[in-house]
Order: sequence, then structure tokens, then C-alpha cells
Amino acid sequence: MTLPDTSPKPSAFLVGLLCRCPRCGKGKLFSGYLKIAPACSVCGLDLKFADSGDGPAVFVIFLVSPIIILLTLITGSLVSIPPYMHLILWIPATIILSVALLPPFKATLVALQYRHDAHEGHQ
Repeated sequence: MTLPDTSPKPSAFLVGLLCRCPRCGKGKLFSGYLKIAPACSVCGLDLKFADSGDGPAVFVIFLVSPIIILLTLITGSLVSIPPYMHLILWIPATIILSVALLPPFKATLVALQYRHDAHEGHQ
């Protein structure tokens, strides 16, 4: 008979923000930019269950779009610049924000998957 794990679990949102292992909060979650490591280097958690799909991209779009639109409207109301300058400003800003936010959002969804034991074929 095994005893249930009563050790305190790290916050899913904190380990997601730091891109760490959802079990121990110490090992690196990614082996590349968005490639999930096969296992945690600290606690040995098998990370094959982790499949966030397109969820992180959707959440990033829902966050980045209003930010860029708001900044565009504020800039347009404060400074009169030609339309092509808006393209020069906001296309790179959109790309940079999206690329920067994808790993933490993916790590958060993986941590929430682990926390709630949600994986394919399991109820």
C-alpha cells in the first residue's frame, strides 16, 4: 500500500511563468523553444502526457490583440503618423509579444494538465 503524495505542489501559474516542471517546480520543462523535454531532469517526471495543442496560441492571440489595438489607438490619438508607420511599429511588436508569451502560456497549460490529471484516454 502506498501513501498519497502530501507534499505541497507548486502553483501551476508560477511554474508556467517560469517554464518549470509541474511536479517539482525546479526542472526545465522545455528542451527547445517550444519542445517539451522527455522527462524532468530533477524529479524524473515523464512529460509524455503533456499535449497543450493550440490552446496557448489562442490565449496569446486573445491577450496580444487587445494590447496592440489599444496601443495603436493611443498612439494614433497622441501623435499623427502616417499609416505605414503603424505597420512598422505594430507588426514587429505583435510578433515579439507573441513569441515571448507562447512558452509561458504553453507551460501553464501543461502544469494545469498535470495538476488536474488531464490527458487523452483518461477520465
